[in-house]
Amino acid sequence: MPPTTTASSGQQPGKSGRKKGRRARLIVLVLVLALVGAVAYGGYWSVSTVRASFPQTKGSVELQGLSGPVDVKRDSYGIPQIYASSDEDLFMAQGYVQAQDRFYEMDVRRHLTAGRLSEMFGKGTVDDDEALRTMGWDRVAKKEYDTKLSASTKKYLQAYSKGVNAYLKGKSGKQISLEYAALGFVNDYKPEQWTPVDSVAWLKAMAWDLRGNVKDEIDRALMTSRLGPKQIADLYPQYPYSRNKAIVQEGQYNELTGTFEQNGSSKDNGLSGSGGSTSGSGTSTGGTGTSTGGTGTSTGGTGTSLGGTTGTSSSVGAGTAASALQSQLSGLSEVLDNVPTAVGVNGQGIGSNSWVVAGEHTITGHPLLANDPHLSASLPSVWYQMGLHCRSLSSKCQYDVTGYTFAGMPGVVIGHNGKIAWGMTNSGVDVTDLYLEKLSGDGYLYDGKTVPFTTREETIKVAGGASKKIVVRETNNGPLLSDRSDELVNVGRKATVDNAAPDRGDGYGVALRWTALDPGTTMDAVFAMDKASNWSDFRAAAALFDVPSQNLVYADATNIGYTLPGRIPIRAKGDDGSLPAPGWDPKYRWTGKYIQQDELPYEYNPSRGYIVTANQAVVDKDKYPYTLTTDWGYGTRSQRITDLIEQKIKGGGKISTDDMRQMQLDNSSEIAKLLVPKLLKIDMDDKEVRQAQELLEGWDYTQDADSAAAAYFNAVWRNILKLAFGNKLPKELRVKGQCLWVDPVNSTGPADETQKVRECGQRDADEAQPDGGDRWFEVVRNLMNDQNSDWWKTPKGVGDRPAATNRDELFKRAMIDARWELTAKLGKDIDTWSWGRLHRLFLKNQTLGIEGPDIVQYALNRGPWKLSGGEATVNATGWNAAGGYGVVWVPSMRMVVNLGDLDKSKWINLTGASGHAYSAHYTDQTGKWAKGELLDWSFSDAAVDKSTSDTLVLKP
Repeated sequence: MPPTTTASSGQQPGKSGRKKGRRARLIVLVLVLALVGAVAYGGYWSVSTVRASFPQTKGSVELQGLSGPVDVKRDSYGIPQIYASSDEDLFMAQGYVQAQDRFYEMDVRRHLTAGRLSEMFGKGTVDDDEALRTMGWDRVAKKEYDTKLSASTKKYLQAYSKGVNAYLKGKSGKQISLEYAALGFVNDYKPEQWTPVDSVAWLKAMAWDLRGNVKDEIDRALMTSRLGPKQIADLYPQYPYSRNKAIVQEGQYNELTGTFEQNGSSKDNGLSGSGGSTSGSGTSTGGTGTSTGGTGTSTGGTGTSLGGTTGTSSSVGAGTAASALQSQLSGLSEVLDNVPTAVGVNGQGIGSNSWVVAGEHTITGHPLLANDPHLSASLPSVWYQMGLHCRSLSSKCQYDVTGYTFAGMPGVVIGHNGKIAWGMTNSGVDVTDLYLEKLSGDGYLYDGKTVPFTTREETIKVAGGASKKIVVRETNNGPLLSDRSDELVNVGRKATVDNAAPDRGDGYGVALRWTALDPGTTMDAVFAMDKASNWSDFRAAAALFDVPSQNLVYADATNIGYTLPGRIPIRAKGDDGSLPAPGWDPKYRWTGKYIQQDELPYEYNPSRGYIVTANQAVVDKDKYPYTLTTDWGYGTRSQRITDLIEQKIKGGGKISTDDMRQMQLDNSSEIAKLLVPKLLKIDMDDKEVRQAQELLEGWDYTQDADSAAAAYFNAVWRNILKLAFGNKLPKELRVKGQCLWVDPVNSTGPADETQKVRECGQRDADEAQPDGGDRWFEVVRNLMNDQNSDWWKTPKGVGDRPAATNRDELFKRAMIDARWELTAKLGKDIDTWSWGRLHRLFLKNQTLGIEGPDIVQYALNRGPWKLSGGEATVNATGWNAAGGYGVVWVPSMRMVVNLGDLDKSKWINLTGASGHAYSAHYTDQTGKWAKGELLDWSFSDAAVDKSTSDTLVLKP
């Protein structure tokens, strides 16, 4: 069933409802601005003031710097298609048009990447700026622009900047965007000119959110305060290669040639090499640990850790050293979480789907390619749809491309041109490592010697306040992120280590090694992909796409393919990057070598006739010598997509464009298929709980928005996770405000109820564990046949909630807790329950819509929408089971490209083309997106002309 939608104005979905909701907000905002303006400045704000920033979409505008006229054709959703006669004119016009629709978003983005948010928003963002300045994204971007990018790329970036600045010329803040009017009440901020480096720096923000497993490194280390190595290994199981297929299934690494060959063979099965462990997934903590013991509790009860032995990393000793490391890593985790999200949930839960089906299996006889990246929900959407067309392709004008890009960046990131189409999913490849550093005076210890820090001073300007100066220190492994927390500095000074480690000196810190902090060529790759005409061109472009490493899916009229790009480090033998490493030991440094493109996995026209990427393992560990990561997604979505394709093509069946769309909307819960048969066998004594249990009888495991069964099952799943695992994790991983009585950390004596301590969770709700993703699917699957595992034990809860000593008793307790949780949230009558009432999407303006006054948030934000789908579902409307049921990340766009007739391709964005709160195109695609609908995607001149509503001519 399609999800229902609700506008926050109280109107039902529909054209008239949207208009009424928009008009109501407009009236409210005008009144607010009038009041504030009158009080502060004696001014008056009218409706015309609020609409002053709306773009001109008809007529003509003169732009200095153009060599010829440019046509900007917009359809009924405000999506622009730009037509020019030279590359420079095309990208200049792109800059102008994006600034028309999204300049405030662009301005915030460049302040984020430069660590200058405080110049706009004041003291509340100083901590963010400190972390961002420490990493130095804009410094790296400038070096990239100065030393790495091609002359043509620089020319296009300059043209784009010229277009943005042409739009800004002569405009006051309130004429650019409504938000500047609001900012004008509290500071005198004025937008600056746009620069090419502003565009390049955004790639660093994208790379940060798609960076890989830093959070998992920290989490594994933090777990050692409560869990032993065996228990940690339980929570990071190996990737299930036999059940959930890797992306690349044909070919393997050939040691004789040193290349990956699709039809090659390895010299032997014992693939050797300098890449460290070939483990496909899971923790490397290894070793023998104690069996799980002790008890965990529900919120507000009592609990202890699961083992008497505390695991430690290789770099620190036991006792106070381990405690200090926990505190330091917890503080570092908080620093990382506080870095503003660019496209994802700070590296957690980021996924995507992209697959391509060969013409032999399609109705058209030509390939079909689908893509839907799963990113944080934002308003406006992180994506901007547009087309860039040369009127005639030549050496002077080389582009005819359409798709999704980022406001603030020229070119198209995902989409198609006249010859090829491509999609992307996050590969999850590990390109970041944390290093513990032994600090001593003005330097750090390396290979037995004290090496001086590389330092620089940064000044953070603060709107409405005094500037703040910080000193950034770097080691040979990277910047010291731990310097950004006073607590971490103190912990580093007081920490002790075992006898095998060097003397403490002035303490220790944590440094970040990350490939994105080295200048690269990803911007070159974007332009190269946009004009690629075949597989060879595409692979050459992919070789330039160094960070973030993405799964790239390809199709042309007759071929399909996949390639893994990226600047992927070759680590020292024995170091798989899964835990923070001792920075003072040279054997843990990166080797300085990177996996070459001809060594990276790829597929071209595989015999099965399709390729699926959904964040699963790239290649079977037995076919590849290098460690790409120890933290793949576990392949739940990818295998479900594979199964859906196989069902369609079985017996010669053919797949249509609409079949691809419907696959994107698949709401099936794979964990429900595993658990529900067990849950239905449990004898429930309580009539009210049994009534809820009966909802699961005959349920098809589909998480539709109107499903009561889906609501109850997901509540049961959440409570299973909390009782079995969440209450046994250290406080640094649990939700803020969740408090438990537990044994003191590192206690070795017998359990003593009188000596328990109260510990409260420290993680934000959308970052806490267990998050309920498919890693936890695999954890539970592996434990299902061990009825008496200590993970299934939990003490008595509040009131008469029973204790559990085995699996079925814990499941029974979870069903009881879930029944009463939903009674509190949705009411006692189960006939009124629905998944959509719990699982709602709120779209928030990413600055004033989060931190601004309530009335301003009401004016800028939209929602809620009641959504179908769920965590690790193909229709991945993600939620964090530790924190609640609200939607945390979403399919940020959806597209299906028809290589037989590009005009029959389909697309949709999460929000709309405009970033202006009262534009008709602010969220005009969201309702259709929520229902799973797609829009027509015009490409040919004739199709674009037919769909054009407004035309603006830019004249020299």
